[in-house]
Amino acid sequence: QFQLVESGGGLVQPGGSLRLSCVASGPIFKYYAIGWFRQAPGKEREGISCISSSGTNTNYSDSVAGRFTISRDNAKNTAYLQLNNLKPGDTAVYYCAASLTDSDYLPQRRDEYDYWGQGTQVTVSS
Repeated sequence: QFQLVESGGGLVQPGGSLRLSCVASGPIFKYYAIGWFRQAPGKEREGISCISSSGTNTNYSDSVAGRFTISRDNAKNTAYLQLNNLKPGDTAVYYCAASLTDSDYLPQRRDEYDYWGQGTQVTVSS
């Protein structure tokens, strides 16, 4: 069964950085686009970044563009989200998700994703 496990969350001060990891089970990771979502208390889950299965294409929401960077290493079955210049408004549970897609496609909608991790908490506070 294809599973995703996130790690790397924690408590960080404003302006700090974290790197989230999303490790997938199985050799089919390379066929899946990966998206990162987050959900703050009382808010809807929002998509913040995604990367195509080939790694060629990426995109970011306006709220994180220029501060967060998505990447992947298909040899390690792992995707990453580098979080820089964190703000209190970035506090949320962060989820990675996988979508079986063509190599350069970027799935935008939550319902395009087939598998989800359990989430990792990111708290930005002084």
